[in-house]
Amino acid sequence: MELKSGYKKTEVGIIPESWSVKELGDFAPFITSGSRGWANYYSEFGAIFLRITNLSRGWLYPQLDDLRFVSLPKDDSEGARTQLKDGDLLISITADIGVVGYVDAKVPKPAYINQHIALVRLDPSAVNSLYTSYFLASANGQALFRALTDSGAKAGMNLSTVRKILAVFPPSLDEQMAIAEALSNVDALIESLRQLLNKKRQIKQGTMQGLLTGQRRLPGFSEEWKVRRLGAICHMKSGVGITRANINEYSLFPCFGGNGLRGFTNSFTHEGTYALIGRQGALCGNVQIAEGRFFASEHAIVVSAEKEVDINWISRVLIRMNLNQYAESSAQPGLSVSKILKLECEVPPYAEQIAIACALSAMDNELATLESKLQKARNLKQGMMQELLTGRIRLV
Repeated sequence: MELKSGYKKTEVGIIPESWSVKELGDFAPFITSGSRGWANYYSEFGAIFLRITNLSRGWLYPQLDDLRFVSLPKDDSEGARTQLKDGDLLISITADIGVVGYVDAKVPKPAYINQHIALVRLDPSAVNSLYTSYFLASANGQALFRALTDSGAKAGMNLSTVRKILAVFPPSLDEQMAIAEALSNVDALIESLRQLLNKKRQIKQGTMQGLLTGQRRLPGFSEEWKVRRLGAICHMKSGVGITRANINEYSLFPCFGGNGLRGFTNSFTHEGTYALIGRQGALCGNVQIAEGRFFASEHAIVVSAEKEVDINWISRVLIRMNLNQYAESSAQPGLSVSKILKLECEVPPYAEQIAIACALSAMDNELATLESKLQKARNLKQGMMQELLTGRIRLV
């Protein structure tokens, strides 16, 4: 393929002629990793101690929801050597090699790393560390780590190898900073959407708990609820056997099994709106709604509602009941329909059931909208990384 004018082919792909491929060691960085003796300093409180589990692919910033802490003696040499600063670049060097992290002000200080993470501290007057982090976390950067792994570094990377890691650099700090800022802005959007989504999920969980137990009543409803067995308000029956040969990706009717949608098939067993419960497997007890024409396999329990019982309401009740806890232990965990039907729940009047289901459905729709926005933001970031970190789009 003919190269576009002004671009060149390099070991890390096609980049602008003015850009360069350099090793991290070319910038004379400070590189270190934690020692193996940190277990002696573990404590319930103290300074943050980052592990590989705090780094993740697809997100540059350390996850701070599963932390360990250390309490170091004063003037400890290990602490002085491995204490993190804003702008530090982190790279996992054992097991899952090449997971990249970036330390910013959101990481409380002091903070330290264990022996499975390399710390790379670059000179900010020579190179932008946030830009470098984004490149190493990109598809091209990760391909370089995979090449190291494929060449026999499965046990881990030493610090000398970290110095030899290649990255692509625009010629000026201004351009590096502009790229880093653009990607950072998208990350800020993603983080705000994630936080909003988590908040809405928590609100929905609390609302669901209140509405399905009667602890919270919707306006206009005050009639007493009745305790009924599931067998008195719905029917349950296992689906029909089907072989893998009759399931594909192009037939007309969805086919549901014990863990949800298995594929599609050319016939259907049910038509209408039903709740489906996974009957067998590790995920047995999962509940979902199926509408229209569909095939329910023998590994799914099909739930139909009695008169004056709303199927959407009862599906919510079944989800809240956590049916997996009633699975019978065996090589293949499974649910007994007869035992499930003996379980009891509180049943509101029919009109209130519908109102509850509608309220929760509206919350589901709001969550789905937010999830769609979040996925679009993530897709936007991936596209921007591909364009900006290869110089296809220039910001300076």
